[in-house]
Amino acid sequence: MKPDPSLGSLIVIPCLDEERHLPGLLTLLIDDAPPNSLIVVVDGGSTDGTVMCAESFAARHANVRLLHNPARIQSAAVNTAVRALGAGRKWLVRIDAHLTYPRGYVAGLIEKGEALDVAAVVVPMVTEADTREWFQKVLAALQNTVLGTGGAAHRGARTGRFIEHGHHALCGIAAFSAIGGYDEQFSHNEDAELDIRLRRAGGRIWLEPQFTIIYHPRRALRPLMRQYFKYGEGRAQTGQRHKTRLKARQLAPLSVLPAVLCVAASIALAPFMGALSLWGAVPFAAWACFSVLYGFLLAIKQRDLRILASGPIAMAMHLAWSCGYWRQILVGFRPGPEPSRPLQSIDRPHAEQA
Repeated sequence: MKPDPSLGSLIVIPCLDEERHLPGLLTLLIDDAPPNSLIVVVDGGSTDGTVMCAESFAARHANVRLLHNPARIQSAAVNTAVRALGAGRKWLVRIDAHLTYPRGYVAGLIEKGEALDVAAVVVPMVTEADTREWFQKVLAALQNTVLGTGGAAHRGARTGRFIEHGHHALCGIAAFSAIGGYDEQFSHNEDAELDIRLRRAGGRIWLEPQFTIIYHPRRALRPLMRQYFKYGEGRAQTGQRHKTRLKARQLAPLSVLPAVLCVAASIALAPFMGALSLWGAVPFAAWACFSVLYGFLLAIKQRDLRILASGPIAMAMHLAWSCGYWRQILVGFRPGPEPSRPLQSIDRPHAEQA
């Protein structure tokens, strides 16, 4: 089944300082998107040339628009675009500016969504470095393994199937709007939170490996740890909202902060308890040894000594995620009520067609 161009699609690109990636991405989408697609760049307050780039493309292409997102976060960016420009369109396609997409991506997603009659289509993700920097290359190798991803279903999947959650790609605007869109209280994990409400409303989510995307990871340790800290916070918020249980792959990093605290306690108590205090370091030692050994084996497999650093980098990721999760549980705010009303359109006549 070929996509019906009369249905129209809304392609939304949340942006914040994406001057480096945006020109190539917009060029690809303009050349590749189906007829009657509207491409919307939603800027969250960029301080580089992102806005000028989007304005330049919008001036030259009638199907490109620029919106501003004072809230800055991605959940608000997508909701803003759907409210403003979603009326009369069937499909929402979420595009992240720092990813690389295959040819035929949007049309292929719509074709799959139409053929399967699903609420959403998600896609697998693999990680590749886009620079020669050693840290990014090591991180890319790590994030394509179980140690770096926890075995998430959408990381490197090769078979299509119905799943609970994956990297957001295509969603029916009617289904998205009916459940209130993204919860704008979530700066991270908003996609997993929405998928819970989408499934609860009867929507099915299909993972389509034909349209695997390429993710380009952080280039330094500090932004990486900040990213995973926020991931941990977001996952905790989702659990608080929906009373969901963590999966086994999430319980492992959750235990990292307690293991680190046990080591600190063991050191503090060593003068009083002697060798008995060493037992408190066992969980930390087991985690550290496993991570370092995994990194060693990965370096051998890839024949690259730099990959030895993947073990310590994985430990930093796990610790940051664990700290973010526990902070949200112990001292963070609890999310307010979930969206209960349909996402209201503020569409104007000039925005109804690309």
